[in-house]
Amino acid sequence: MARFCTVLCIAFLFFSLFVSGVFSASFTFTNNCGYTVWPGLLSGAGTSPLETTGFALNQGESRTITAPQSWSGRFWGRTLCTTDSTTGKFTCGTGDCGSGTMECSGSGAMPPATLAEFTLDGSGGMDFYDVSLVDGYNLPLLVVPQGGSGTCSATGCLVDLNSACPSSLKVTLATDSSTEGSESVACKSACEAFDTPEYCCSGEYGSPNTCKPSSYSQFFKNACPRAYSYAYDDATSTFTCTDASYTITFCPSTTSEKSSGGGYSDAATLPLVNNTMVFSGADQASSASHALPRVSQHGSLLIILAFSVLSLLRLL
Repeated sequence: MARFCTVLCIAFLFFSLFVSGVFSASFTFTNNCGYTVWPGLLSGAGTSPLETTGFALNQGESRTITAPQSWSGRFWGRTLCTTDSTTGKFTCGTGDCGSGTMECSGSGAMPPATLAEFTLDGSGGMDFYDVSLVDGYNLPLLVVPQGGSGTCSATGCLVDLNSACPSSLKVTLATDSSTEGSESVACKSACEAFDTPEYCCSGEYGSPNTCKPSSYSQFFKNACPRAYSYAYDDATSTFTCTDASYTITFCPSTTSEKSSGGGYSDAATLPLVNNTMVFSGADQASSASHALPRVSQHGSLLIILAFSVLSLLRLL
């Protein structure tokens, strides 16, 4: 009897190890900005919540979060966050989720904010992911798949668009050094700035045939050609990978300098990896990541597990 219990314990241990690999992915957040970033995390409707919905990430720090199979949701970076000494309320200058605490607790980012969006184990077992500027922009962001199969391209928006943002879209905050001065801290979408159907792709403009790129969305697209620039920018902005984990890097170090408002060359300098274009800085993000890839071939693993258990039982 004791031997039987031992075999069952060993089998359970193997099963736990396999399940943890097969049914989870990891997201490693890295902050290469010269300031603290507070990532916000929002799970999609009907998916399990993650272990946290918001945390602080100091300059140079990384943190890994595990997500269950078939998870969907979005991430973003909050900046210029403070806690009121009297009320204890937590607020951020950009990307605030309005919860009043560091945890967003089911609330999304207030525009403008650069978003990283994911659907794991979707159609055909593939992950779908993108970086979106549809709700505007607040800081550079890079997404790099780790250990997956398929195309698995990196995506993101690598340049600082805040200083080059058109004046009608620019968000400014007063600087600490002067009550008269202000600093550009984010860049609105045309939809948020003007709230018209043609910019918001709503009403009679609510289809790909009627809602076309505007001069404002082209500003984002020219700077960040792989990011969503408006609602129907799917063709060049959605990417897929199978059984991967992901790194999300705020202010990728090789491209985090503020833009000057001139031409953008990031698309022209993307290196090729496995015959696909990858953003500059992807190698650094890959080597810095501690994310473990998900185990592929789920069915084969379960067969191996069952065979191992049967072999152990035969020893009884």
